[in-house]
Amino acid sequence: MNPRSLPPGAATRDRNRGIDALRGASILLVVFNHLGIRIPLAKTALAQILPIWLLRGLNWNGYESVFLFFVISGFLIARRSLERWGELPRTSLRQFYLLRASRILPTLVLVVALFAAFHLAGVPNFVIDKPGQSLAGAIASTFGLYLNVYEARYNYLAGGWDVLWSLSIEEVFYLAFPLLCVTLGRVRWAFVATLTALALSLPYTHALLRAEYLQSHSDLAEIWLEKAYLPGMAAIALGVLTALLAQRVSSPPKGLPLACCLIGLIGIGAIFFAGQLVFPWLHDAYMLLLTGSAASLVLGLHWQAASGTPWRLRAFGWLCSCGKLSYEIYLFHMFVVFAFVGIARACGLDKEWGWLWYAPAAALSWLLGLIVSRGFSQPIERRMRQRFAGNSANTDLQAATAR
Repeated sequence: MNPRSLPPGAATRDRNRGIDALRGASILLVVFNHLGIRIPLAKTALAQILPIWLLRGLNWNGYESVFLFFVISGFLIARRSLERWGELPRTSLRQFYLLRASRILPTLVLVVALFAAFHLAGVPNFVIDKPGQSLAGAIASTFGLYLNVYEARYNYLAGGWDVLWSLSIEEVFYLAFPLLCVTLGRVRWAFVATLTALALSLPYTHALLRAEYLQSHSDLAEIWLEKAYLPGMAAIALGVLTALLAQRVSSPPKGLPLACCLIGLIGIGAIFFAGQLVFPWLHDAYMLLLTGSAASLVLGLHWQAASGTPWRLRAFGWLCSCGKLSYEIYLFHMFVVFAFVGIARACGLDKEWGWLWYAPAAALSWLLGLIVSRGFSQPIERRMRQRFAGNSANTDLQAATAR
């Protein structure tokens, strides 16, 4: 069935395995980044076997991977909204916010409660003790969606709190998104122009933030350079535009989906594994190449899946599973990272043999995400939707998952 023919309130259950695999690869790079900060692959025995550019690419692209998430999230949220309501101006504010809250809040409350308990118990790496910071401030900034601002003012938070900065950006965007849909969305060209301006603002906002950092050379300015609202929102906006293009061009010319996928993979690969060569050429357009490449790859994967002959991607089954669990893995993987790093250092295996911890850490992060998802996130999400929206909002439980 053509998504545009679905009645308001309906949505498909189909998942795009290619996009799930992309999300899975992104979340693994986030896990590897947080491991690499503490046990760099380039300082292990792997450096004698594999090229340094490859090891650095596996370790130092956590931030860039979050921007891939932003693009994917924007695409999926807009795509599901189009499937559910037919047209964005018909978006139900109540249902949209309910769907977002039921997906985001239960698991977020759980992880914040655990972080708070670890802080109060004095567990190393989870105690909030930097000047100006407090447990109350961390909790307030998390649920107030300004944790990125809080860190830019008082420095990085301890433990896994830091990963919550991306939620501050993403959820602020989605508070405004349905309002834009039901107002500005009625004038399509104005809606598209606004999103386009936001998407293309990425190099300019990044240049302004980088200039501020270079002028002050302060750690707090560096944090804001990475975690300001507008750059992340620019990536999400590009994802939304990609979904609109996918709706407009439902039957692309033969070969175009594959071409989009190849262009996207080349662009992402250039950023991830040859960033030192690319940045001198692009400077502040560096991240725009990343988000544009991600949008191209997502569009190609969507078109290919919609063609009736989707790629089976059987070899990427575990990556697809990681993609389905990416939200839970993202929130909970720091428990695994700190545990493995602690064990590695206690055993004296955090240097030459540190690479051995990466695969088990990734596997355990996946397992923890699976346990949280099946044992907590999905049951609570289902109950919330049944309680507040009835069965119609519950029918697309899997399809509505944006992360």
